[in-house]
Amino acid sequence: MKRIAGRLFAGVATVLIIIGMLCPEVKAEKKIGVLVWSEETHYQEAKDGVMEQMSKAGFGEPKVRFTVQNAGGNKAKASEIARNFAAARMDMVISIGTSATVAVAKEIKDIPVVFSVVYDPVDSKIAEDWKSSGNNTTGTSSKVPMSSLMENLKQLAPVKNLAVLYTPGEKNSEAQLKDLQAAQAQFGVRILPVPISNKEEVSSLVSNVAGRVDAIYISGSSVAGETLSTIADIAAKTKVITVTHLGEKAEKGVLLAVCANSRALGRLAGEKAVKVLRGAKPSSIPIEPLQKLDVIVNMKAARAGHIDVPQAFLKAATRVIE
Repeated sequence: MKRIAGRLFAGVATVLIIIGMLCPEVKAEKKIGVLVWSEETHYQEAKDGVMEQMSKAGFGEPKVRFTVQNAGGNKAKASEIARNFAAARMDMVISIGTSATVAVAKEIKDIPVVFSVVYDPVDSKIAEDWKSSGNNTTGTSSKVPMSSLMENLKQLAPVKNLAVLYTPGEKNSEAQLKDLQAAQAQFGVRILPVPISNKEEVSSLVSNVAGRVDAIYISGSSVAGETLSTIADIAAKTKVITVTHLGEKAEKGVLLAVCANSRALGRLAGEKAVKVLRGAKPSSIPIEPLQKLDVIVNMKAARAGHIDVPQAFLKAATRVIE
């Protein structure tokens, strides 16, 4: 009886080994932590794009177990989530947003990290270089050449003074201000930095600056994101153009967006994640922005602010929101 049982066990084991060899998809489950900076739409779209691309390549549920966490725009919470991912010994961590990625890069040094919607990973000290991070990270950047944004803004209207709403301490927001300041001489536009640190001060600060500028740039500031309707209302009342590099903000009332498509940015990051899961080192995979940019015009905002948009500009736009 024991011999029969032993042979039976050996036979079952052999069958399982053969199945494992013939079916490479039958492997140990991968654990991947996903840290999203906030509930803002462009972060969610990028996250969805990453997971869609990974699933398409065979790295979806149940082969991969995703643990998705949201920092709610809070740096302390982002750091806590990153530490939890490190303790859980994830096979990979995906981070969405500059502040989320800064937290992950600080806490995790020995697990592959793939990021998306990071404006400038080098300036933010996440990576050493765009061609090679020099560490355990790679990903995609939401960086928009400010020359492209300025060109479109000048085609829309003869802007001379541009206020930039940014939040000190948020590296993406600070980098955007820096890039615009570098471009101001080329386009003959004076940049007026407007630091916003909390929601309560936004209304008074924007009201104060609106009378002194032709346009207001809304950076990736989390404070600006939370108070966008207030900013858009004040701009409309004072007949000031609003512009951004984030497409979702055009959906919510900004007149002009020159932007990278967030879902496409996420899909590109998903391709990089798949390469890493198949054995590539993150440092061997270049960090990339999207090559194609969208130009979105919100005509509701234009009408509310009594701003004339040239027909030629509308025809050239990727999308017009009526």
